[in-house]
Amino acid sequence: MTAANLVAGLAPEGYEVTVAADGRAGLLTAAAQNFDVLVIDRLLPGLDGLAVLQTLRGAGISTPALFLTALGGLEDRLEGLRAGGDDYMVKPYAISELAARLGALARRARTLAPQMRLRLANLELERTTRTVWRAGQKIELKPREYEVLEYLFRHRGQVVTKTMLLEDIWGFHFTPQASLVEAQISRLRAKIDQGFSPQLIHTYRGAGYKLDVA
Repeated sequence: MTAANLVAGLAPEGYEVTVAADGRAGLLTAAAQNFDVLVIDRLLPGLDGLAVLQTLRGAGISTPALFLTALGGLEDRLEGLRAGGDDYMVKPYAISELAARLGALARRARTLAPQMRLRLANLELERTTRTVWRAGQKIELKPREYEVLEYLFRHRGQVVTKTMLLEDIWGFHFTPQASLVEAQISRLRAKIDQGFSPQLIHTYRGAGYKLDVA
C-alpha cells in the first residue's frame, strides 16, 4: 500500500495525515511539528526508519511511534521496539487494525501528557528527556530499562504482570522465555535499588512486579 493509499484509508477514520517523502524529510518534519503519533517504515530512502526514530528519541521527542514495514522477522521486530518504537505492524495489513492501533497509542499519550516528571520517594523520572535520578544521582538506563521503569511508574502501587510487560513494552502477543522479563527487571533493580533506600521495585512471586515504597 502506497503512502497515498494510506492517507486515503485513514482519512475516513478521522486522521489528518502528513507524508514525508524520505527518511531525512520525515526526521525534520517529526522534530519540527507536534504529532499525535508517528507511522514509520523501516525501509525509507535517505535515512532508514530505525535511524529516524533513534535520532528523535535521542533528542527527547517521545511522540508515540508505530513501525509499518515489510520486515516481519522476530529480530526485525525487536530492533524496532529497541529503537524506541511503541508498536510494530507488518505489511500487508488491514487499515482498520492500523487505525485502531494508532488510536490506542494516541489515547495513551494524551493520558500521560500532563505528567511529564514522575516522582516516588527519592526516585524521579523526566519523560521529555528520559532522564532518571535516585537521591539526586543521575542513573544511566538503556532504552528498554527506561521503558520498563516508566511503565512501572505509570502503574505504581499496582502489580504489573509479565504478560503486561511483554505485550505493552516488547509488543509480544505470545509468551517467549519468561527470563526475558526477569533479566530486565534484575538489571533495572541493580541500577535503581542497589545502594539506595527504600527499596522500590518489589517482586510478587507468581504475580508480577510493583513499584512502590513498601
